[in-house]
Amino acid sequence: MYLKKLTEHIWYMPYEEERDRPNLGYVKGDNWSLAIDAGHSDVHTKEFYELLEKENLPLPSLTVLTHWHWDHTFGMHAVNGLCLANEKTNSYLAEWKQKIEKNGPEEFLSIDECIRKEYAGNKEVIVTLADMVYSGEMTLDLGGCKVRVVQSEAPHTDDSTLIYVCDDKVLFLGDSTCENIYTGIKDKTLCKKLSDKVQEINPEICVEGHWVPIETSDTLADLMG
Repeated sequence: MYLKKLTEHIWYMPYEEERDRPNLGYVKGDNWSLAIDAGHSDVHTKEFYELLEKENLPLPSLTVLTHWHWDHTFGMHAVNGLCLANEKTNSYLAEWKQKIEKNGPEEFLSIDECIRKEYAGNKEVIVTLADMVYSGEMTLDLGGCKVRVVQSEAPHTDDSTLIYVCDDKVLFLGDSTCENIYTGIKDKTLCKKLSDKVQEINPEICVEGHWVPIETSDTLADLMG
């Protein structure tokens, strides 16, 4: 477990396959910092924060969610500061919050072995909603570091948010480039729409949820392959 520096303003905690943990991103400006995705559970989030503190990096004031899936969001109750999501992401979280609070976590735990490993030992499953919601696009100024938060159509889910760190030319994609989690289908039309959006943003490096940072050309080739 370690924290890796990617560019002047960006660090990340690498993904882990065993518990299906995604990359957790961190962007530091002169005035404040933000995180990208909230983690699979509070344990994941707290491990991320311990790594930040070891590097003397301030905890994030804001956490931006790339989409609603549990491995990116169910650590939200443990985040420092506020959470930002698009309206669709927040509505999906509301559905799962109600479902788990009403019926218990069994349906959630039955989805995948990775989830059961993350929540081993009867660990409580807690779902919370974002503090702020947006629609379309917004720009955040961290102080000497601007970040675009952009909704996009994508094959993986219909609530994808892309986070672009403008000065570093790095785009965080979450799992947007992957096939649909339930059908296993990677819709070509949605791949084209996401590819067009990535080309419009024009990053140099793309950070996907469960892979190492790669050149944008590799991400585009994967989408259109």
